[in-house]
Amino acid sequence: MSVDLNKTASNSHDKMAISAEQQAKIIEVRGLIGPLSDKESVYCSDASISRYLRARNWNVKKAAQMLKQSLKWRKEYKPQEIRWEEVAAVAEKGMLYRPNYSDKYGRPVIVMRPCNKKSTPAQDMIKYFVYCMENAIINLPPHEEQLAWLIDFQGVKMSDVSFKTSRETVHILQEYYPKHLGLAMLYKAPRIFQPFFSMLRPFLETELYNKVKFGYSDDHNTKKMLEDLFDMDKLESAFGGNDDTGFDMNKYAERMKEDENKILSFWTQAKSVS
Repeated sequence: MSVDLNKTASNSHDKMAISAEQQAKIIEVRGLIGPLSDKESVYCSDASISRYLRARNWNVKKAAQMLKQSLKWRKEYKPQEIRWEEVAAVAEKGMLYRPNYSDKYGRPVIVMRPCNKKSTPAQDMIKYFVYCMENAIINLPPHEEQLAWLIDFQGVKMSDVSFKTSRETVHILQEYYPKHLGLAMLYKAPRIFQPFFSMLRPFLETELYNKVKFGYSDDHNTKKMLEDLFDMDKLESAFGGNDDTGFDMNKYAERMKEDENKILSFWTQAKSVS
């Protein structure tokens, strides 16, 4: 399951450039999805519609249907309205968070540690996952649309991994956040995880599957890839980096609360869009 991650990252910039033909398809999609609310208009930027078109190989009807489903989900689930106070109790377990560094392409990073889930209810985990996705996306630099996931399997037992929750996470990622994943590094995944991943494989679209990379601390290729993608002084020691600071809940909470101002500012654009 190898993939040229450097090429994948650089290609994300090229794919955000929109040709005249592609712009015409974006206009077609707008015609098919019909009138939008103010917030939906903010969400349905040309770049966003382009992601849905690329996810459906530029098939206008399929892309429009996919986007309609996303808009329906966003209207019901209201991901942009999830606030820190609602997920702080889950966040403090350190099983999922956005660290204060990006990769060398500027892609925000999401770190996952399945062994820290500590009997968290599945829907609470999903809600916090969606919160982290919204937070990471709002921190994307200009002309970038991808995120990098680092999943630390150190100390993981099969009882720490839920197939149902994993499948729902994949569904949300593929259907409601298309094209946002640039890399998923499964670091130190134990052999017992391989059958689990094989069960999950049929639910992964080929492009997403190809962005999954297994990495190991004693593997030269893994080390080189991480060095190519990250500043090793900022990368956490759990992934072979030099930063052994660890997860600091207090500092993390401060950053998340500050980021909520960015989220609020972004969505208040809706007041001037109609």
